[in-house]
Amino acid sequence: MGIGAEAVERCELWARPPFSEDSHALTRRYLTDAHRAAVRRLSIWMAAAGMQVQLDAAGTLIGRYEGTGPGKTLLIGSHIDSVSDAGAYDGALGVMLGLGCIAHLAKTGRRLPFAIELLAFGDEEGSRFPAAMIGSRALAGILREDVTRYVDADGVDLGQAMQDFGLNPILLPQAARDAKEILLYFEPHIEQGPVLEAENLPVGVVTGIAAQTRLLVRLEGVAAHTGTTPMHLRHDALAAASEAILALERIAVASAGALVATAGRIEAFPGLSNVIPAKVNFSVDLRAPLAGPRDAAEQEFRTELAAICARRGIGCKIEVAHRLAPCFCDPAAQQLLTAAIAAQGVTPRYLASGAGHDAMNVAALAPVAMLFIRCKGGISHNPAEHVTPEDAEIAAQTMLGFIEKLAENKGSLLF
Repeated sequence: MGIGAEAVERCELWARPPFSEDSHALTRRYLTDAHRAAVRRLSIWMAAAGMQVQLDAAGTLIGRYEGTGPGKTLLIGSHIDSVSDAGAYDGALGVMLGLGCIAHLAKTGRRLPFAIELLAFGDEEGSRFPAAMIGSRALAGILREDVTRYVDADGVDLGQAMQDFGLNPILLPQAARDAKEILLYFEPHIEQGPVLEAENLPVGVVTGIAAQTRLLVRLEGVAAHTGTTPMHLRHDALAAASEAILALERIAVASAGALVATAGRIEAFPGLSNVIPAKVNFSVDLRAPLAGPRDAAEQEFRTELAAICARRGIGCKIEVAHRLAPCFCDPAAQQLLTAAIAAQGVTPRYLASGAGHDAMNVAALAPVAMLFIRCKGGISHNPAEHVTPEDAEIAAQTMLGFIEKLAENKGSLLF
């Protein structure tokens, strides 16, 4: 079986229990039993591929394949958590392809001038706690806030979840790596968009990742009886939130393609049909290729939200869950990837990523590179997500070619 076919098979295996919390759809959230099962199985596969295995303080599984000398380390990785009702390939395919490439090197007895570490981040999606990319931020040394205070829908705080998983939250800072030791971070990932399929290309070179801001908005009105409270005397938090979300959409549409904005999660309390909503929490996700348009849109939204709340007599608090700068992939690494793709007989295609990836955090630590892999219909975060074994094999051979080109250059990105 080729590397690509094996990677696809393993992704499909992981779409079922015990690697999923749900028997009918893939859901694998950070620090759950499904995450634990995935870590255990991946640990076995890593060890069989000749890697030394450890779990860092943030729950990132790391497999190390030693090089021939004391050179820097190439990091290859992605995430193994998922959204709810997910597809099998988002994040996981990149990890499985990295695993297959390292297993191939070990099988052929190939050692390189640099070590390779395979990283399986446990939290990229933020689908359990109101924070995302905890593993890559910890690795890069940019995890500033106390994430242990975040609470999931069941009332479990992240600190307790870490302890239940066998981690010590006090040791989180120890996950940070030394930039002097890292050569490059390389992340293979499905495109999550339709461009490669539209152009009938199996893989593409990522040039950069959009700037992203995620806000948590909390509105507070007054609960009152729906039958006895006149419309002009209400302080309806849900009505205010609805107006604010439409304002967010209007701001994004008016940008003429310069940015996108989404309110993806909303909760209303007390959630009764005969009580005017007193409290509403909703999320705001803003993304743009450059930080300027994103920041301008955030300020415009904040201004409009303040006016809406003042007019309706609603209290408002906004918390920044994260604000990520745009990430630009290393130009030299892009050249090497381009050559590796061309060696497969494929026309190189350059794409920017509108989706966020762990690479944008690791960029604070080291140069980054990304390879996109075609997904059927451009569909992602959906059970219909699909990658063919043939495309996965081209991606694997491109990765091996890229690694060999780094080796020919003696582990340097300088030409």
